[in-house]
Order: sequence, then structure tokens, then C-alpha cells
Amino acid sequence: MKEQGIDKTMNRMTERLLQILSPEQVRTGEPMSSHTTFRTGGPADWLVRPEEPGQLAGVLSLCREEHVPYYILGNGSNLLVGDGGFRGVMVDMTGEGFRRIAVEDTQVRAGAGAMLSAAARAAYQASLTGLEFAAGIPGTIGGAVVMNAGAYGGELCQVLTQVTVLTPEGQVETLDAGELELGYRTSCIPERGYVVLEAALQLAHGDSGEIRRVMDDLAARRKEKQPLEYPSAGSTFKRPEGYFAGKLIQDAGLRGYTVGGAQVSEKHCGFVINRGGATSGEIMALCRHVQEQVKAQFGVDLEMEVRRLGDFSEQD
Repeated sequence: MKEQGIDKTMNRMTERLLQILSPEQVRTGEPMSSHTTFRTGGPADWLVRPEEPGQLAGVLSLCREEHVPYYILGNGSNLLVGDGGFRGVMVDMTGEGFRRIAVEDTQVRAGAGAMLSAAARAAYQASLTGLEFAAGIPGTIGGAVVMNAGAYGGELCQVLTQVTVLTPEGQVETLDAGELELGYRTSCIPERGYVVLEAALQLAHGDSGEIRRVMDDLAARRKEKQPLEYPSAGSTFKRPEGYFAGKLIQDAGLRGYTVGGAQVSEKHCGFVINRGGATSGEIMALCRHVQEQVKAQFGVDLEMEVRRLGDFSEQD
């Protein structure tokens, strides 16, 4: 009887989603291994791909009304979904309507679903400098704003001027970057319940040859030092104050340490990789072991940079 009730609830939710979105925009039982850069994760009850703010607002309002959890999904580059999946709605922001990029003089405006690398490429093509650091970051503009993404001495807060968001009340508002409390891999966006729709980036005129040289140099450094040939979520742990996570993990003797198909990268100990066939449970077990060993040996608490979401009960 309980299963019948769950099926009835899911059918009603699916029907209501289809009143807001087209059938092509709604998927049920969608494997999250297809939507995360770790290439792991069980099925989400629903995955929806809105194309404009009105559809997005309608979906989120419905989720709140039906008390169904939801998660705003970009490229899945900083996300670990449990093997048991996600009991709720994954809201995929990478639809065409949220991927637009426009260049006006020295400003780049990019939708939340646009890849950060695509925005950097558009800047280069317009001979604009300031976004070179972002060329190899495998995330979307929306996720980059939420996390204040950065690499090689650059951070989004250095070029971000305005962000257009959807508020929990369903209103579209444009905020100055200074209102977002941007810090190291953090902002106030999640706690305020905002959803990023678009970002404005202020760059400067530059020499296209020099911009290309810097981007190529950073790409070469990434290829040399990072395990780009394996699925991962980038840097797995936040940088502890006064330390480097990768160095601590290496000094703890964990280079190459494995749990099933999950491994501490031999190339860069700050990366946990999926060497092939890893489960999310194995990745989490490895991360817990790393945290325990670093704490025991050096007294340092490593905080995961990767967001954990969904049902891990099969492993825990």
C-alpha cells in the first residue's frame, strides 16, 4: 500500500510538471552518473530543464507546494550524488535559454547555464582580458557565482559586477556583486534561496595573442599537474588555512590510496578520481579515510569542497 501511495504521488507530480514544461523537458528516473563529472550517482526521481525564468519559477513553486526537495544543477562538476539516487527534482540549468553569452564593449553577460570556459573563450575572441584563469574550470556560470570559483590566483569576484537572480518569492532581481558576500568558495546565495539566472563580468581590452598565451600556459599547467584523464570533481577538499590539502594528503602517505574504483590521484593528491567503475559510496569512504588520517597525523580538519547529495544509505 505504501508503494502505491508513492507511485500516486510521483504520478501527480509528473503530471503537474508537464503543465509547466514540455515532455522533452521532463525526465523521470534519470541516472545522475550522466550529469556529474564524477560519473557516479543513482537516479533522480525527476530531472527537468527549464528554458526561461517563468518556467523555473513555476517548477520551484510546485516543488515547495508539494514539499518535494529540489536541487539546482549546472555541470555537476562539484557534486557527488549517492548511489541510491536523489528523491526529488534535479533542476538542470543548462538548457539553451540559460546558456546565452553576449559581449558588449568590455562586459560579458552570461547565462547561468553557460560554461565558464565558454565565457572565457568569448572574452578571448573579443580580445578581453581578465577571465583567462577560468578557461579550464569545468563548471557553469551559475555554479561559479555561487562558489566564487577560482584558479591560479584568479577568482570570479575580481571581475563579477552584477548578478540576476530568482528570489524564493519568484521575483527576478539584479544585485551588485558586493551584496553577495563573496569569499573563498562561498557566497550568501544558497542561504538566501536565490537561483542565479545571469552574471555580468567586467573585463578590459587586451592583446588577443597575450590572452591566448596565458590560456595555453594555464591549460598546459593543468594537464601536467591535474588528473584530467579521469572523472573527478576537481579539488576535492577546501584549502585549510595555512596549509595545502594536497600536501597534507601526500604527507599522510595517501598518494594512490584506493577504495574500490576510487583513488587519491597519484598526480595530484588534492584530487579524488574515479579510476573506473567507482561508486559514490566508495568515493565517500575514501574521503572519510583521508579526513581521518589527516586529522590523526596533523590535527587538521579537511572540509570537502564537493557537495554531497542524495541517498547514501546503501553505503553508510
